[in-house]
Amino acid sequence: MADPWLALEFGADPAERIAQVGAAHEAFLAAGTEPRRVREVVRRSWQRSALVDPEVAPPVELTDDALESYRAAHPLAGVLPLFRDLLGGIALDGAHLMAVCDAHGRLLWVEGHPGVLRHAERMNFVPGARWDEAHAGTNAPGTALACDHSVQIFATEHFSRPVQRWTCAAAPIHDPTTGRLLGAVDITGGDHLAHPQSLALVRATARAAEAQLAAAHPAEPDAVTVRALGRDEAELRVGGRTVRLGRRHSELLVLLLDHPEGRTGEQLGLDLYGDDRLHPVTLRAELSRLRRALGAELLDSRPYRLRALVRADFRTVTELLERGEVAGALDAYPGSLLPGSDAPGVARLRRLVDGQLRAAVLAGGDPAALAAWTATPAGTDDLAAWQALARALPPGAPRRPLALARARQLGIEYGLGRATSLQRPRN
Repeated sequence: MADPWLALEFGADPAERIAQVGAAHEAFLAAGTEPRRVREVVRRSWQRSALVDPEVAPPVELTDDALESYRAAHPLAGVLPLFRDLLGGIALDGAHLMAVCDAHGRLLWVEGHPGVLRHAERMNFVPGARWDEAHAGTNAPGTALACDHSVQIFATEHFSRPVQRWTCAAAPIHDPTTGRLLGAVDITGGDHLAHPQSLALVRATARAAEAQLAAAHPAEPDAVTVRALGRDEAELRVGGRTVRLGRRHSELLVLLLDHPEGRTGEQLGLDLYGDDRLHPVTLRAELSRLRRALGAELLDSRPYRLRALVRADFRTVTELLERGEVAGALDAYPGSLLPGSDAPGVARLRRLVDGQLRAAVLAGGDPAALAAWTATPAGTDDLAAWQALARALPPGAPRRPLALARARQLGIEYGLGRATSLQRPRN
């Protein structure tokens, strides 16, 4: 198949594919059987979704005033008229829905014919619901976010059984200045959406949204940005080009960003290799190659430092926290800083950023923030955060039983027995 992100190759029988993939799905759920004769993107997504209950609807995390204030402040609110202009006809034709989600998979807007919206409500495909893979399993917006790529998900390719009567196509949307993932745009409907045109449409809509965002907030001509959160290799944007750095160069760049005043070769070596593996010749060679990758005009020596003003995603998170904007910091945080790095200086900085964000979330006690933190790789095994989430949610909240169960499970895994601190404090 020419495009692996398309659900059906030309000439494929939809009914046959539904039955074939459905059988693979049931075998995977029943015995963990390695999925066969399914697309690679779907196979990987099913594996990531293995802990999701295929019968349970995703949780609704934002409602009423909290939802209104959150989406009003979201960057994608400014391009909502564009989404309606490009996808409005589809959303009102009686067979489709248009949806927009944030980078965490929370649906911000779901629009379409009232009858179709009523059917979607039965599976919690509603504004405020969490449709990332960790909560809804394989689905187009959630999988598009997980892969950072546009994708179609067809019928039984969905992990959740109640969603398997739908087909959807979604594309991620990025901040045109920093490259940060903002969310995704999706169209959802029947099996007929498994067509190249639907995927092309959401791709084009996402690119148009990014273009409109760029026009509204033009980048400075000499702006340099770095993305290093949630990825093992940093991405540098400079002079209109994007450079993906290798692991060692990523570590060096992050260390230089953390010390804008500059570092000596010995200081960088200790932060990069530690006491027992300091090799000055190797370090100089790495810095020489980094200078070639960045451009000689960006990297000074004696001491080593960056000449230009560089925006980095991990510094954005800490700056937002300093201003008390915890929700904004969570939105700007896709994961830990260079999580695969064991460089001592990077590891210290990673613990600092994660620790500051965690502390702010726990101190605030906001259920939406706690839910967002526990959905991150750093927060998924955080016993204190799960306990705080269970306490913050009202007794009837759909997500509270999951939070209670996860807290008890982690308490047992950490050798603490049954978690005992989940009761609400008495007045």
